[in-house]
Amino acid sequence: MQTVRLHKLGVRDYKDTWDFQEKLFQEVIDLKINNRRTGACTPTPNHLLFVEHPHVYTLGKSGDIGHLLLNKTQLSDKGATFYKINRGGDITYHGPGQLVGYPILDLDNFFTDIHKYLRLLEESIIRTLASYGICGERSQGETGVWLDTDSPFARKICALGVRTSRWVTMHGFALNVNTDLGYFDHIIPCGIKGKAVTSMEAELNRKVPMEEVQQKVLQHFSNLFEVGFEPA
Repeated sequence: MQTVRLHKLGVRDYKDTWDFQEKLFQEVIDLKINNRRTGACTPTPNHLLFVEHPHVYTLGKSGDIGHLLLNKTQLSDKGATFYKINRGGDITYHGPGQLVGYPILDLDNFFTDIHKYLRLLEESIIRTLASYGICGERSQGETGVWLDTDSPFARKICALGVRTSRWVTMHGFALNVNTDLGYFDHIIPCGIKGKAVTSMEAELNRKVPMEEVQQKVLQHFSNLFEVGFEPA
């Protein structure tokens, strides 16, 4: 069984967290390169970061800046920042009350299949939501976790966007737990027009303890990826 180092970062600036991800990501890649060059068999580490960010909008490498509906002054007025980043996907929002998970895994330790990786991330969220009586689903042709996909009331509750290099992953998922959904009004989320965004709080009509949600995600992640966790 693989071990994953768990980093609980609390509330942390997006750029600081991105830099930290990049550092861990590069360390794993450098170790893989060194193993290949020298014939060593040093095990590569796996990490999972849990974090909440202050208000921020991020745009994936193939995203459309036109999906951000605020200018610089309006961003500042909202107390939000903006970054164009190196993950897949379009634009999304991160903020307080949202559980963001960044797995930095060497998929050579698991399976070299990015589609399977994305589906297992989605499944960990779907099983977490099910424990609260929320029926999360996949939407054909779209990543993330949705509710009521075959109805006019389809709405997204968890976004996914990842980057991989040499089978090492970074970026990850953002689950709306107690998120202020008003901030999504200022973007076209994930570049998808005409579909709403929701949160666990909105669906359950109550606040949900973040630590409780984290523990449930960890449980399902552990089962699906067959890993154990250790404090970083």
